[in-house]
Amino acid sequence: MSAERERRHADLERGLTYAIGGAIWLWLCFRWLNSWLGGVVVGPTEPLVPQSFATATESLGATLGAVGDGVPLVATGFDLVGWAVGMVGFASQYGPQLAVAAWLTVVLTVISTLVGLVVAVPLAAARVYGRVTKYVAFVYIELIRGTPLVAQLFLLYYGAPFLSKFIREVPGVGQGIVPAQAVWIAIIGFVINSSAYQAEYIRGSVESVDPGQLTAARAVGLDKLGGIRYVVLPQALRYAIPSWTNELVYLIKYSSLAMFITVPEIFTQADSIGSETFAYTNAYVLAAGFYLVLVVTASYGMSKVEAEVAIPGVGSSDAGR
Repeated sequence: MSAERERRHADLERGLTYAIGGAIWLWLCFRWLNSWLGGVVVGPTEPLVPQSFATATESLGATLGAVGDGVPLVATGFDLVGWAVGMVGFASQYGPQLAVAAWLTVVLTVISTLVGLVVAVPLAAARVYGRVTKYVAFVYIELIRGTPLVAQLFLLYYGAPFLSKFIREVPGVGQGIVPAQAVWIAIIGFVINSSAYQAEYIRGSVESVDPGQLTAARAVGLDKLGGIRYVVLPQALRYAIPSWTNELVYLIKYSSLAMFITVPEIFTQADSIGSETFAYTNAYVLAAGFYLVLVVTASYGMSKVEAEVAIPGVGSSDAGR
């Protein structure tokens, strides 16, 4: 009976999680599509609810907080409830601005992770199997990992003006849904940084594959490159998924550093809202909620990928380590 109750609770929890997550992503997709189409339904950053709703909820929250001030024993509880109620109104008014900014955070993260992976795979292979190239890969990886990401972004944006000029002159940049040059420079910086870290994750996974498998691949007629490509890497990349998930989560949060080169992502927009309203706590809490949604979604998605590509007879990607 207890097991059945636990199963029902788990099903209910899973259902609520899917419902809430689905509603949030449906709203985000609506805001993004509406923004791309120039605000055909409502202004790109305009709320769907009237201003009176935000005013009413903020007033109610202030009232609850005032009630708590007169009753010391329950003051903290009333203050928290009042703040939460007021936060609903705040989120209804300023959430759309952060939703539009969240698109840039998604673009930064997804492109940087995928392109970084493409760069990281040959770097990792060079570190393990290269002769001269392993030293080149080592210098690149240690140089990037040993310097702050924000310094790398500053160098690309302020120290290499020709790069900004080149990107700005590319047709279509900054028009429609194509981001402006600052976003592309941020992507380049994140790709460089992420590729170094991912290369080390993959190197560890490559080294966890039995060296005898490459020898066996050579014995059946594959050259060294073919053995690495068709025998070693398919296993190593599976083993690297947990580390790759961590890198994806880190990049979502590190994307906030792009604000230093004028990219209007989530944290940049939250800071702007705080400057406009002086409600910095509310603005940053709301921004944290957006980051949390992205992180939870990324973690859940990668867990599904890990389960899908698990080696038959071995189990999850962790089992191969």
